[in-house]
Amino acid sequence: MDLWNLPTLDLAKKLLGMELIHKNRDGLTSGIIVETEAYLGPEDRAAHSFGNRRTLRTEVMYHEAGTIYTYFIYGMHVCFNIVSGPADKPEAILIRAIQPVKGIEIMKERRGRIKKEVLLTNGPGKLSKSMGFSLEHSGQKMNTCGISIKEKIKIEPHDIASGPRIGIQYAEEAVYFPYRFWIKNNPYVSR
Repeated sequence: MDLWNLPTLDLAKKLLGMELIHKNRDGLTSGIIVETEAYLGPEDRAAHSFGNRRTLRTEVMYHEAGTIYTYFIYGMHVCFNIVSGPADKPEAILIRAIQPVKGIEIMKERRGRIKKEVLLTNGPGKLSKSMGFSLEHSGQKMNTCGISIKEKIKIEPHDIASGPRIGIQYAEEAVYFPYRFWIKNNPYVSR
């Protein structure tokens, strides 16, 4: 089965338990994906591509599934997404949180003084900084640029929770869509 051919909501759940890996000049860092958010393109008021909006930033969302989409929020944090719709169907999945597996010392260096390991990657900005993701990754393909994903832990459907996405108060009815998915009882899920 080709992972990138799954419908976006299915893929957002399927990514849970997979290991996200980044190898660069600093070394190798990785973590198990424990939380995702799905954005369903032109019909989803919370999606950057709502209404088929095409800007320099969102153009990447119109690429084929498996393309990396990174962007800044609040002028300081990078968010890491994977395009999930076919070409010209601008859908994406935000990776919200991971449980660190490899390169934890590298992650700590990138994040600075973190008192508890659980705080390294329990939010989209934190995980991007810990993993070394940047705006330069936007538009590159997964598994070809030092960033890859592989199966790690099988997560059963009864171990997945869902609820509204976070930080989209502007999105009218889309605020309530249960498009955020997480592994139940995992301490690395964002607050």
